This record gives sequence, structure tokens and C-alpha cells, in this order.
Amino acid sequence: MRKDKLIIPAALFALCTMPGYAQETTDSIASPGKPEKYADQVVEIGYRTAQRLEESTSSVSTVYNEEFNKRSAKNIGNSLFGYGTGLMTLQGTGTYANYEPTFFVRGLQTLSSTTPLVLVDGIERDITDITPEEVESVTVLKDASAVAIYGYKGINGVVNITTKRGQYNTREVKFSYDHGFEWQARRPKFADSYTYANAINEALANDGLSARYSADELNAFRSGKYPYLYPNVDWIGETFRDVASTNIYNISFRGGSERFRYYAMGNLTTNKGFIANPYMNDGYSTQDEYSRANLRTNLDIDLTSSTKLKLNLVGVLSETRAPGGNTSSNTSADLWGSMIYKLPSAAYPAQLEDGTWGGSSTWAGTMNPVAVSQDAGYTKFHERTLYADMTLDQDLSAITPGLGASLMLGYDNYALYYEDYSKTFIYGSDAVSSWVDGEPGELTRYTDGKESALGEGSKITAFTRVFNFAGTLYYNKTINEANKIYSQLRWDYEYRNTKGIDQTWYRQNVSWYTHYGLKDRYFFDLTLVGSASNKLAPGHKWAFSPTVGAAWVVSKENFMQNQSWIDFLKVRASFGIINADRLPQEDGSDVTNYWEQTYGGGSFYPFDTNYSQGTTSWVLGRLASLNSTHEKAYKYNFGIDASLFKGLDLTFDTYYERRSDIWVSSSGKYSSILGFTAPYENGGIVDSWGVEIGANYTKKIGDFKFNIGGNFMLAKNKIIEQLEEPRLYDNLIQTGNPVKQTYGLQAIGFFKDEADIANSPAQNFGTTLRPGDIKYKDVNNDGIIDDNDKVAIGYSTTAPEIYYSFHLGAEWKGLGFDAMFQGTGRYSAVLNTTSLYWPLINNTTISEHAYENRWTPENPDALYPRLSSESNANNYQTNTVWLEDRSFLKLRSVELYYNFPEKWMKKTHVLSKAKLYVRGIDLLCFDKIKIADPEAYGATAPLTRSAVIGLSIGF
Repeated sequence: MRKDKLIIPAALFALCTMPGYAQETTDSIASPGKPEKYADQVVEIGYRTAQRLEESTSSVSTVYNEEFNKRSAKNIGNSLFGYGTGLMTLQGTGTYANYEPTFFVRGLQTLSSTTPLVLVDGIERDITDITPEEVESVTVLKDASAVAIYGYKGINGVVNITTKRGQYNTREVKFSYDHGFEWQARRPKFADSYTYANAINEALANDGLSARYSADELNAFRSGKYPYLYPNVDWIGETFRDVASTNIYNISFRGGSERFRYYAMGNLTTNKGFIANPYMNDGYSTQDEYSRANLRTNLDIDLTSSTKLKLNLVGVLSETRAPGGNTSSNTSADLWGSMIYKLPSAAYPAQLEDGTWGGSSTWAGTMNPVAVSQDAGYTKFHERTLYADMTLDQDLSAITPGLGASLMLGYDNYALYYEDYSKTFIYGSDAVSSWVDGEPGELTRYTDGKESALGEGSKITAFTRVFNFAGTLYYNKTINEANKIYSQLRWDYEYRNTKGIDQTWYRQNVSWYTHYGLKDRYFFDLTLVGSASNKLAPGHKWAFSPTVGAAWVVSKENFMQNQSWIDFLKVRASFGIINADRLPQEDGSDVTNYWEQTYGGGSFYPFDTNYSQGTTSWVLGRLASLNSTHEKAYKYNFGIDASLFKGLDLTFDTYYERRSDIWVSSSGKYSSILGFTAPYENGGIVDSWGVEIGANYTKKIGDFKFNIGGNFMLAKNKIIEQLEEPRLYDNLIQTGNPVKQTYGLQAIGFFKDEADIANSPAQNFGTTLRPGDIKYKDVNNDGIIDDNDKVAIGYSTTAPEIYYSFHLGAEWKGLGFDAMFQGTGRYSAVLNTTSLYWPLINNTTISEHAYENRWTPENPDALYPRLSSESNANNYQTNTVWLEDRSFLKLRSVELYYNFPEKWMKKTHVLSKAKLYVRGIDLLCFDKIKIADPEAYGATAPLTRSAVIGLSIGF
């Protein structure tokens, strides 16, 4: 435990045996589900009393369950592609069990972390544990007015997930079942053994080396006559099957009486992956499998007419199984990145004629993926999660009308357990040591490995405990017809303990928020927040964040009453300063002692006559950071919300943000000859700006209704200051360019011949240049091509500047469809995937695409340079040859459904509603990369596409 933790009352600390962050969910002022009127949408920001969109001064975007729950996703995060203005949701990579989306609110805005705060019912929690079925709405909070009360955590925006609650005097039971079929789109296509053998021979010849395969061996590969000596293994086809399956079962109970409301849900999600032959061993499976059970209970109890209790309990149990893995790193086998993307089809057979698994000393570092998928045992990960929070609300109108108070307690506990049942096996291969008359002669056998029993190791690899507390005193009063006020004073406290060194964090906020309404059309907000964190240096733990906001409901003015086509029109603006308790980072990890002077070991100094005794000296390490402060965001926002023509809802926002005092290394300010490591300083400045537009139109004509809409976001940024070292040439200066800008060399073709090489500027990358190598532009005109010729190329590979979506749907007498498209623009990729684009290095394989588009004397205008068997420092620089436009447009979901007629349901005397649906998930992708998914173009498992059939019934 850190000695400089914030002091809290002893009685409260006795409760703090765990972790969390606190904001209680607001009481809904509207019925569950999306309200009919746009202006009546509830803005879930975290105030004790919820606001309607009509009177909110904040920039927010809300989407509802009936809108986003159309992907049959395993969690709410994978349901949000394209939903919510200002929110970028990008798909992650990996297997079903672990691929999760990446979120950005308004793009990249800082040189430090850009991850937004994710809340579930107002408390920071893991979005992967929340199913779409239990979510009522998701609200994206973007400007200073919206995120202020979240203190240090809200600087990058907030995604607030509100779960479902019960309703007074109702009863509803709902059951749904989804069965899905997944297939991996754009699996890489690698060359067959004959093509590979020719390719490696060509690469060796290009490098001035001898061929690996003789003419007899090439003929053997081509004929396929000797499959155990000269194989042609389709490692993907042998290791994986074509289709995986998912089942999602969900049952919920919702209702209440006059003083009690409840929502209870049970969800079971199971997935069986793509391993082709997982049942080759008695007693266990090696299949990629995932299962998770969610149990949620949300209760609202009116203890008295003035005392209300809210209780939320969530339990999550999940298990992931995969083929045996790397015990030293507590991971499952990486069949794709470590094997499939590396192993040539010609390396060795999957299994020898006598049943021994294939293997070779030439590819000793790359395991046989078929063997690993069937005979390396298995690993299991168990996740155990408990979320619990309770809010007690007391109406204090007896003291003065409008006064109230609430207390919230939250406790979360998470643990990850790892079980290792991996095993080893014997492998080998036969090699031809001589040929006789074109036929294999003498053979030699290589064997390695050993047969072992299943492992028995197990350990806990991660745990988190979180405690949250919040106390709120609020006043909500309509003074007269012209004036109403809401004000709250709040204290939040969080204790978070994560396994690891220096991972016990304490935070607290003291906030005062006041909302004032004048004549029901002029609204003003003021928020003052003091935040503290034990992450920060002594004397610098506290920060002050003020924000203001104003809104004008123009449509309620007298001069607008004759404008019948305008149903609602509001303009709003906000400004605020938001602080963060970010730490400087070194090699991707937080530096928790940046304010301390560090030292290292120096030279050995002998001090006796024989020079045999002595001592080592100490030298200066990193200098202490002095006068440290907080990363700050100065956020400005202007927006318009409107409803027109009895069905067209519009929102528009434009924003500007200056992020200053960002932690950066000051090494660019000092020379290394001074003998110390430069300190970190609050020297970074980034400007970001952009626009967001959302539109939605709904119309009903008799039995026919349709809906169409879309979102558009442009998010730009520029580095103003980062303490960059002096550069020799202007083209090297990164300050003034966007965050995460891609830098590289400008390719101007390939060398045609030796004369071309001799007559061109020298390219100093430690490689002997040959015809077919990439030829670069001498940007700085110094007659030498080196790192000094790098320039900004393309856009960021981290996040796009443009993010958009559009959806359309229609329904007639219960039969309908809905489709969501989502796309990106100004988004780059560097195509450096092993074997797919950079082949043959260190005995890796080659893709059909790379082989067909390689440079040869006969194909001088190829896409890619000559083949090489060696790591070619000249060709494998980041450059425009490997730069590709990563922009895409995807059909994220399409649903065809039928709602059974109400009169049919009445005849059953049991059912109240029923819906049958078929869904397609990520079925189409339009992009320029083509052979890999633009969201997952590395050496990883290909992303999946899915078809789902489902049934939902209500009682």
C-alpha cells in the first residue's frame, strides 16, 4: 500500500477491503425504451435527478436497446459499431473469447492515453461483462459540461451504460434464443509447396546464395508423388474447420408492484471455435471454447414514501478453453501468429506415415499447428466477477421542499484463474540424402521432443478489488412558473487495487453542480469539481475543474410559434477545464516515481595496491520531475438539437479542445553527454477539433413505417508541443503533425539493374542493393538516402479522422428489415504482416498475393520488391510501398424479422409477443486491402462473419 495515500475516515476505511468508482444511476423520468419525442430523451450524465434532452446544456448522444441490439453480440461493446455521435468503435482482433472493440470519443486528443471512461450504472466497470440484453441505453458524454463530475477520469469522454430496471404495476417475462454460425472471412492464402520451393530458390538467388531445392525435389513437389518426403500441407485446412457456432440463451423477468420494482436476467453464451479435430484424446477436448453465465438482479424498493433503496447485483462466470500453450507466459497456443503465418506448406508433413507428428530442425522454432491443435493438451482460463452496489435515497422535504440526500456503496471483485494442462509430443521428419535416377534414395530421420502427461499447473494471474462510495445532498425546486433550480453537492471516493506493484489507487472528488432553468427555455449549468489522486506527486494531488454550459430552446419563443415545421430547436454551448491524473509512461508502463531522483551503478574503482579490492560507483539516473502539474483539457463546444417535419431528428456539434501539460520526456532538451536521463515534464500540447452530425427520420403511413438515419464525425488534431529534439531537416519535424501520424520513406519505384543502382544516391540501410530493391526519394537533397529522408505519409494507423454510419429499416404488418452500415476515412495501414506481405524471412512462408505481385525482371512494375530470404533492411523500412488506405465501409448488421400478430398471441392465452429473426453480421466489407480485413491485417486470427437465427418470446 502506498504511504502517500489520501486520508479518509477510519470508519469508512474499514469498509474499503475492495475497489471502484461511484456515480449512482439517475432515476428515469421517462418510461423504459426510446421516447417518442426527441426532446424527451433522458440524458444520463450522473446527476441525482435526470434531465431531458430539452433542458440539457451538454453534448451527449443516447442510443437505446431496440436500436443497437441487432448483432447477437457477446457483450454490449460489440453492439455499438456506428451508434452514438462522437463515438468511434473499432473492431478488435483474436478469437471469439478475447476480441474486444477499441473506443475513442472524438478521436485522438492527446499524446497520452486516449481511452474513454466506461461506466455501468454510473460505476466504472468492464464493458465485456455486460450483455446487450440487460442494457436499456448507452449515453456518450463528450464535452466539458457532460464529463466534469467524473473528475480525473472523464477527460477522454465517457460511455455511460444504463441497465434495465423494473416498472410499477407490471409483469413481463421474456425469453430469447440465438444460434449463430461463424466463418472466418479473408483467411490468408499461402503458396503451395511447389510455388514456395520456387520462391525460396528465387529469393536465395536474388541474395547471391545457392538454391535450397534441386530439380528433382521441385519435380517431387509438383507431382505430389512423395507426400511424406515432399509434402504439400494446407496448414489452415488441416488445422481449422470452416464453421464455428454460438448459442445465446437469455431469460429476463421485469415488473413490480406499488412499492417494489425488479429486473432479473440470466444469460448463457457458449461458443465452439474452429479447431478441426478437437476430440482426438480420451477425456478432454482441445477445441477453442468459450462459455459465460451472467446473472443480474436490479431492485428498487420504496421503503417508505420518502425513503427509496436501489440494489444492483451482478455475477459473471466465464471459462475459456484452448489448445495447450506457452506455460512460461500463461497463454494459450498462438496457432495463427506463431505457426500458420510462418510455416511453409513444404516444411514437413502434418503427420508421418507411422503416425509421428511432423517437425524439422529447419523450422525448429515453429511448431506443427495440427499437432498442437490435437495433441498439446489444453489450457483453461476462469473469470469470476461480482458487481454489487446499493443506493439509499432520502427525501428531506420535511426540512425544506425539494431537499434530498443519497448514499451509494459499491463493491466489485474480479479474479482470473489459469489452469495449464499442456503436454509435449514427439515429432520428426524424413529427409532424402541422395537421389538415384530421379527417385529418392537413402533417407535420414530427424526426431525431437518427448511424450509427456498433461500438466497440472494452476495459478491466479489477475485480480481487482474496487470499493466505491458517494454521498449526495441535492435540492430540486420549481420556484415559480419562470424559475426552477436543481443543485447538488457530492463527494465521491474510490479505492482500486489491481494485482501488481504500485497498483493501489485512491481517488476522490468533491463536486458542486447547479442547473438553472428560466422560463422553461433558457438553461444554465455550473459545475465546480475538486479532484485528488494518490497517483500524483506530493503537493500536486489536488486539481480544480470548473465548467459552464448554456442552452436556449429557440422553438419555445413566441416568434417561432408559427413555424409548424419546427417541432423542437435548441442551441447550446459549453466550456470547461478538465484535469487528469495521468502518469508519464516509459516503454508502455506508468512511471510511479517520476518525482524522485534515480541512480544507477557506475564503474569499478580499485583502492588497494593489488587493485583487487574496490567498490562500484553510483551515477545519476533519471532526474526528478520538478513543479509537476496535471494534464489539462480546455474543452469548447457548440451544438444544435432539432426535430423537424414531425419525424426528422437532427444534432450538430462542433468542438475545439486544447490538451496541455501532457507528460512527455524532456530528452529532446538535453544532450546525452551531460550524463543523466532527462526528467519527464508537463510539456506536451495537442489541439483537436472537429464536427459531428447525426440525423434520423421516422415515418409511419398506415401499416407501413420506415426509418433512415446516419452519423458523421470528423476528428482532427495537431501536436503543438512535445519537447521534440532539434532536427537536422524540416521534413523530420513531427511537431505540427497529427498524433500517431505515420512516418516513412517515399518510394519512387524499384531499381531496374546495377546501372540504375550505381547512378542513384546511396541508400544507407546496411543492405547490399540489388535490382528489384525499393528506390527512395532523396527528400533532403543531401545525396544520401537514410533515416533523414523520412516524411509524414498517409494518416494514423490507430484511429481514423472520419467515422460515419447510416442505417435504414422498414416494417409492414410485422414483417421488416433493418441494416446498419459503418465506415471510416483518412485511415492508414502499414502492410508488414509476416509472410502475407513480408515473405520468406527466417524460413517463413509466402502468400499467393506476395508471390504474384513480386518484382522480377519480367515484371518491373510490380507492387512489391524482389524476393529475399534475408531480412532486408532497405526494403522493409516503413515506406509508401507498404502504405495502404485502410478506409472501409462495412455492413455491420442486417436483420430480417417477423413480429407475430397480436391476435395470434391472444389465442395462446400465454404469449404476449413473439419475434422470429435472421441476422447477418459483418457480411460485406468494401475496402482497398482486399486480402485481409482492414481492421485486422496483422498476423492474427481472421475476423469472422456470422449468420444468426433467433426467436424472442414474451409472456
